[in-house]
Amino acid sequence: MKIKFRYIIYVVIIIMVAVIAFFSWEERRTPDTPLQTSHASKEQIQRGEYLAKLGDCASCHTAENGAMLAGGYAMDTPFGLLYSSNLTPSADYGIGRWTSDDFYRAMTEGVAPPNRNLYPAMPYTYFTNITREDSDALYAYLMSIPAIDVAIPENELGFPFNQRMMLMGWNLLFLDKTPLPAISEGDSEAWKQGKYIVDTLGHCAMCHSPMGELGELERDKLLQGGILGSFQAPNITPKGLAERGWTKADLKTYFKEGIAPQGSAFSDMYLVIKNSTQYLSESDIDAVATYLMGDRPLAPREIATKEVAVGTPGRDLYLNMCAGCHNDDGLGKPSVAVSMIGNSTINNPDSHNLITAILEGLPWQTFPNYERFQSMPSFKNELTDEEIATLVNYLRTAYADLPGDVTSHEVKALR
Repeated sequence: MKIKFRYIIYVVIIIMVAVIAFFSWEERRTPDTPLQTSHASKEQIQRGEYLAKLGDCASCHTAENGAMLAGGYAMDTPFGLLYSSNLTPSADYGIGRWTSDDFYRAMTEGVAPPNRNLYPAMPYTYFTNITREDSDALYAYLMSIPAIDVAIPENELGFPFNQRMMLMGWNLLFLDKTPLPAISEGDSEAWKQGKYIVDTLGHCAMCHSPMGELGELERDKLLQGGILGSFQAPNITPKGLAERGWTKADLKTYFKEGIAPQGSAFSDMYLVIKNSTQYLSESDIDAVATYLMGDRPLAPREIATKEVAVGTPGRDLYLNMCAGCHNDDGLGKPSVAVSMIGNSTINNPDSHNLITAILEGLPWQTFPNYERFQSMPSFKNELTDEEIATLVNYLRTAYADLPGDVTSHEVKALR
């Protein structure tokens, strides 16, 4: 019996090694189908180009100083460094050998031809409900652009995350093809179109929702905010927007111009404005704003600014460090710095982004309509944790009517 049991163990080990070897070989295969030729109409290609902007493909699939959509953009994830794929019709480095069926499978199942699992940094978990018509239009556009023969750097993932076969198990656990739950109330055509854009091609939940330990979406906290690099993608549910003073009209202006009375886009949202939402049609921008706020938007919170007495803690810090750009009254300066009054970042009950902006600073940015803002310097080497906490509390109490309860420990945790 002992000998037979030993043989059984050997057989099991051999089978496991064979299975792992097979899937490892399968994951490393490259498409061997002929180079594809698209015969799409001009209208379909134009529709696909618009959808590529709507889906913000360029922000993640274009490396810094790289060719448009040729991939290589570095994404720093909790599991290691990932590089985005080449979406041009390159035969050996892009999607030139993919069929429209291959493209649709990659979009909705996360499997590239012939059977290569994609990491969910590619938002296929959100694209699962894209219409086949939209997928085909997007494919037609990508196949119409110039092929860029640029190889993508190897991902820098440690074991076991560098084993793509594990993604089959991840998909079994977390690839949920049921529509995302609605975060607002509505039944208008604009609301329905907005839900499709936000939930699917827009994949807003990927940044604006908390993720679990394995990178899975926490559906019960949809669009309630999520950490993205140093900054936090804020809560964009109707309640979250209303408590920071957003109106539907201001939200539409923000998507189109990147600047609204509540402040300007920064960090990854700046790329979204730059590469995506500024190009959307008025009807689609209205649809997105309608869905995020609902057919009957909540009234925005009335934000009361306060008269600040001389000697108030943080007042001198503000005058010394901030007033040169934002003015002593907090009204900001055109083409220099945003206003503190009504500012969405200051009015966020979670002070994460306010603290991080003071610590890290912000780069200068240009916006549609030739608007621009100067860079904001980093103060992490000039101010202590205690001083930054004092400054943050001053901004919260003076301009947002929020409690000044931020501690130096919270600053230290983000430093």
